[in-house]
Amino acid sequence: MHTKRLKFAEEQFLAAYPGGFAHPEIVAIGKKHNVNKLSDFCQEAFAKNKFKHADQILEDWIKVISRSSMISMFEKPKFKSFINTRNSDEKKTLVDGLKLALHGKHQQGFELQLELLKVDKLAKWSIISAVPAYYRLQEEIFVKPTTVKGIVNYFELEGITYKPTPSWEFYEKYRAYILEMKKHVSPSLSPNNPAFCGFLMMSLPT
Repeated sequence: MHTKRLKFAEEQFLAAYPGGFAHPEIVAIGKKHNVNKLSDFCQEAFAKNKFKHADQILEDWIKVISRSSMISMFEKPKFKSFINTRNSDEKKTLVDGLKLALHGKHQQGFELQLELLKVDKLAKWSIISAVPAYYRLQEEIFVKPTTVKGIVNYFELEGITYKPTPSWEFYEKYRAYILEMKKHVSPSLSPNNPAFCGFLMMSLPT
């Protein structure tokens, strides 16, 4: 990890926006993304006891994907169609996978979802990482391909190579890097993981 670049990015960001994510301009940008509102929604909708109602879980999953500003407009209707055209066994597998990802064996849940999403070529990083990222703002991460590739290259994150098809190995290693990088900068730059990754994105050379 190129710590000097990270510290330089911190200095530049705080010089431009004193107070970090408390700066009025950044607060205004943040409101457009509704991260906290979606997090609150996910906390309620995907609590462990809610998984007794599979159809509602799927309906709320569609809502999160449709409302997220971090997901492509092209992927939103495709995901809705994908969910609505699954048979009952496939829907159960998807719900089981999400439950495991949030409340059980995370890797098993991730890979269970991944196998089904591949059916309609919807095995996208943004789709599979969205709900966990909103559900645990301080622990999980949202993987946005163009941003991730830039962060991996610019900050020289060693031992990981970005690939378009999601994998637990990459997710786990990249998440570990993000959580470690947060420790090296002011807390004002990381009120939550989506915000911190936004700071890193804004720091990338154009």
